[in-house]
Amino acid sequence: MKKLSARRRHPLAAVVVLLLALAATGGLYAAFAPAGKAQADETAQSLAIDEGKKLYTVGCASCHGTGGQGTTDGPSLVGVGSAAVDFQVGTGRMPAQQPGAQVPKKPVIYTQAEIDQLAAYVASLGAGPITPTDKQVDPAGADVAKGGELFRNNCAQCHNFTGKGGALTKGKYAPDLEGVSPKHIYEAMQTGPQSMPSFPDTTMPEQEKKDIIAYIQTVNGSESASPGGLSLGGLGPVSEGLFAWIFGLGALVAVAIWVAAHTAKAKKS
Repeated sequence: MKKLSARRRHPLAAVVVLLLALAATGGLYAAFAPAGKAQADETAQSLAIDEGKKLYTVGCASCHGTGGQGTTDGPSLVGVGSAAVDFQVGTGRMPAQQPGAQVPKKPVIYTQAEIDQLAAYVASLGAGPITPTDKQVDPAGADVAKGGELFRNNCAQCHNFTGKGGALTKGKYAPDLEGVSPKHIYEAMQTGPQSMPSFPDTTMPEQEKKDIIAYIQTVNGSESASPGGLSLGGLGPVSEGLFAWIFGLGALVAVAIWVAAHTAKAKKS
């Protein structure tokens, strides 16, 4: 009898088996790794909320209530979002030293890590504007001319044309924007602090906010110069005209008096 010859494996069989093994390993990783990462992120967020609650209880609850519901001394924080916390605490406006028409900017007493924890806790009380990322606030490549147009149409009425600030009614004021970080400018547009209206992304898209930030940085930058000399706060022709009337006309009156006095003395002699 003839012996049956043994079946010979195809030369590519080993390669196919290896590819299948790698595919199976990748599938298992895809199935389990994201879940593990999501669980780790959730745990970190829970820890941040717990630490933020401790900070809130010590520094904020006396005015805003133990659960952020608000009191007669402070508004509710439910739904203000992490962006409002990052702006208010990150600029030193909160915690407030004393009640008043408007809470001024002052030195910051919390670290950025603590501010992030406070923001995480307040954000857990209700959905609201989220703290922007570095990419969202980066004005690189923004349209400065477009930003100037947007700023003049939406902001200059209170902050004046170059962001130098100005007085409002009932003891309130629009603060000077020189030296304010892009993140805090973006958050102010998001949340509308003090008397400022809010400009969410549905009203003013992210790119337009970047354009405004680029404009503010340009007009207040070291390379920006006033062609008229003294800028007088960028308040425009009214303040410049008043300056001319007070000092220019005053100087002319003084010269006229001096000339008249010396002319009278000359005639007497």
